[in-house]
Amino acid sequence: EDPSRFSQPLPPSSLRFATPTATAMALARSLAPLRSLVRPVSALASNSSRSFPSSSSVRATALRAMSTGPASGGAVSDEMLAKLSKLSTQALIDGLWVMGWPTSFIEGARSLGKGQKCAGRAVTLRFVPQRPDIQADKPPGGDSPEYEAFEKCGKNEVLVMSSVGPWESVGGDIKFLRLKQLGVGGLVTDGSVRDTDELLNYGFPCFSYSTTPKQGPAAMQPWECNGVIECGGVVVRPGDAIVGDQDGVVVVPAKAVDKVYSIAHGREVIEELVKAELIANPGPPGKFYPFMSGKIKVDSPLGKLLASKGITPANSNQFEGSADW
Repeated sequence: EDPSRFSQPLPPSSLRFATPTATAMALARSLAPLRSLVRPVSALASNSSRSFPSSSSVRATALRAMSTGPASGGAVSDEMLAKLSKLSTQALIDGLWVMGWPTSFIEGARSLGKGQKCAGRAVTLRFVPQRPDIQADKPPGGDSPEYEAFEKCGKNEVLVMSSVGPWESVGGDIKFLRLKQLGVGGLVTDGSVRDTDELLNYGFPCFSYSTTPKQGPAAMQPWECNGVIECGGVVVRPGDAIVGDQDGVVVVPAKAVDKVYSIAHGREVIEELVKAELIANPGPPGKFYPFMSGKIKVDSPLGKLLASKGITPANSNQFEGSADW
């Protein structure tokens, strides 16, 4: 065998900013020629007191050592996004809470302008602290991870940018002009944005910790597009549903979105009935509120009110014993 077959470097394009899984697969392909060597050695094992691993087990061990789980946890349909956009973030928080999910509220991300709302699939971008070699190795210009992330955005996507600090700038006027051109569904960051007046003129929903005149590159560099990130204390996977309103931003995991919607929607229907009852018959809300989804007792004042409106355990998962999560 020609030894040079085993010393050819992997193409940089196959590894640059690939996920660990993709990197492992590329490595496995580059090692494929070794199988012709491993098999003969393994064959000798039958005539020796020593045993040798098979080529498949060697490859599997290499992949296990270098692999990671998938970045995306699923897909959220456009129809579901439209439904989520009609719900409040507090109802979604309550839905996730009763299901036992950890916190899903992106701390510090507040709307840049009054009345802004967003609902879209997450496109993620991770920043890392500035370091000379990071700056040198990051693809330059239009190949930068941030511009890769931009081009994945449209009206049903929300760009979620994980900053290295709340006061560091993730971008402003000229960079985010491209998001306006693409009609992005929203921008969310636990960092800050700059050129506030121009961003408000762009019209897309923007949620950030604050605003700043600082330049971002002095403190951090964009490093990875569409990986799993942490933003404002919350894990965000590409494809998760991101819903923002005047109270803040909530991450709804793609794998749980149908059930979360069912709980949150049922809860909001009940809250509207309770409010209408209190307007018609003024009095302390404690008779009906607060309540926990999946815990409403049929013989309670709230249970009786709901029954009078046609809502029962037969058609609602909000009652004790009817929870389906």
